[in-house]
Amino acid sequence: MDHGARLVDESTLWRVRAPEAQGLWVCLFDDSGAETRHAMAREGEDWVFSLPGSHAGARYGYRAQGRWAPDEGLWFDSSKLLVDPCALELDRRFVYDPALATFGADTAALVPRAIVPGPLPEVPRQPPVFAPGGLIYEVNVRGFTMLHPHVPPALRGTVAALAHPAILAHLTKLGVTAVELMPVVAWIDERHLPPLGLSNAWGYNPVAFMALDPGLCPGGIAELRETVATLRAHGIGTILDLVFNHSGESDVQGPVLSLRGLDNAAYAHAPDGSLINDTGCGNTLDFANPHVRRLTCDALRHFVRHAGVDGFRFDLAPVLARGPGFDADAPIFADLAADPWLADRVMIAEPWDIGPDGYQLGRFPPHWLEWNDHFRDDVRRYWRGDGALGALATRLAGSADLFGVADTHPCRSVNFLAAHDGFTLADCVSYTHRHNHANGEDNRDGHGENHSWNCGVEGPSGDPHVLARRHAAQRALLGTLFASTGTIMLTAGDEFGRTQLGNNNAYAQDNPLGWIDWHTRDTALEAHVARLSARRAQNDMTRFPQDGAWLALDGAPMDAARWESPQTPGVVWNPPEGAARGGFRISRADGVALG
Repeated sequence: MDHGARLVDESTLWRVRAPEAQGLWVCLFDDSGAETRHAMAREGEDWVFSLPGSHAGARYGYRAQGRWAPDEGLWFDSSKLLVDPCALELDRRFVYDPALATFGADTAALVPRAIVPGPLPEVPRQPPVFAPGGLIYEVNVRGFTMLHPHVPPALRGTVAALAHPAILAHLTKLGVTAVELMPVVAWIDERHLPPLGLSNAWGYNPVAFMALDPGLCPGGIAELRETVATLRAHGIGTILDLVFNHSGESDVQGPVLSLRGLDNAAYAHAPDGSLINDTGCGNTLDFANPHVRRLTCDALRHFVRHAGVDGFRFDLAPVLARGPGFDADAPIFADLAADPWLADRVMIAEPWDIGPDGYQLGRFPPHWLEWNDHFRDDVRRYWRGDGALGALATRLAGSADLFGVADTHPCRSVNFLAAHDGFTLADCVSYTHRHNHANGEDNRDGHGENHSWNCGVEGPSGDPHVLARRHAAQRALLGTLFASTGTIMLTAGDEFGRTQLGNNNAYAQDNPLGWIDWHTRDTALEAHVARLSARRAQNDMTRFPQDGAWLALDGAPMDAARWESPQTPGVVWNPPEGAARGGFRISRADGVALG
């Protein structure tokens, strides 16, 4: 990585890209907060500055001079302290303030300072622990351990807490083969949240793409590296959920924090100069721009080289292949495949965004995995009682209608019942409607259709019949997940009945509503999931046998009418003799039984 601050020979060199700037300063801050500005020299489209000696640990930012003409894509304002887009560490978290978006308002007291890194140890190159067909466990790093009774209070809510023996024991019990960490790089609250007394709890609003959030990972890259190593020693890989589709600088009313004040061409613009918003977050990174692709690859490489992560999940992944339209052969895919540090990493796409032709499930490269929302929806519909058995069987068999038959590559589908956005698994069978009033948007946010059902009562109930139906429904859903071909994903807490009281968009609930309650967990359901996982681990779940038999519950062969009828009571799958996976039985009355 050429950009950022780094030690070169016996000097410290700063390099930043700002092709349209008329002047640039690197601003160093001492322990009292006093600022010293050093003029940088232009080198083509970059600006550079060097100081003799090692300045590892020094705090810095940039100020850029030039035209302030937002309508023309120029946002230069020397009153704004700017975070290095290639910063590897920050001294504090981002806190939103209106001054960040106000021309002429100095923001040195508001913006985190980057820290000049010292020499970073390189992790020995090892293949990923995780392999397709395994169990991914989606984790909100802060919410996962904030209420855990056995994690020391000082450790709760941090990346390091994931290496605590109590957490490792839970992950091992469930048979987790990779944890997928929701965003851990530094982010900022959306501007509408502070007036509501809320804050972003999920992290999908990044500013610095390489710098770990100081609140989640106060020990920086060393803390992540040590946690990854401990998980790996227990047979558990680490996948980072990263956001390269937009930044927290938002729309034209958003703050000037980093790229906007240095190189606004990193964002995609329409012919009239307006920001393209294929993300719903105000801006969209422009992957037709080779410098954006380079920044992305540099960030990914950093987390592999210096932390040893297994791979990445990409939020709103079609943006990576837009230029502006989606291209299945987009340059970023070739860039990643050609990089020696990244070519063998696990790559997972969330294959949709809100831009034109934004739904691209099944169109990512053959070695990528993809979140399969068809699995989620078809499985929910079936157990709700209005879905066809044929659709369920297609999802169980690896969704060949979407990905093709898994012959040369393992099945690419990531099957899930619930994720961070949407209802929890328990809420899926306890609420028919969303209940997002705590988000301050009059219950208008979040998905309106969740293919959920309440089993007779909306929300909490003490009725034993309602509770029995909910317990049975969760077990049926989970049994279907663990019987399915492909990789499976379980969101933390769904194994023991976690609830968010019907909030299906808890991104702003950094409080007990959004945290996992370990005291009230359903230990019987948790044990059931552990048994399902152990049974699944005995089978090769990457390919569905093509020459087995689907039979009705009465033993008769299935026909088209039975497959398509919502009234069909169930089905039995008998694999061929010698198959690498067992059979299963699905009954609307009795749930799922693995053979």
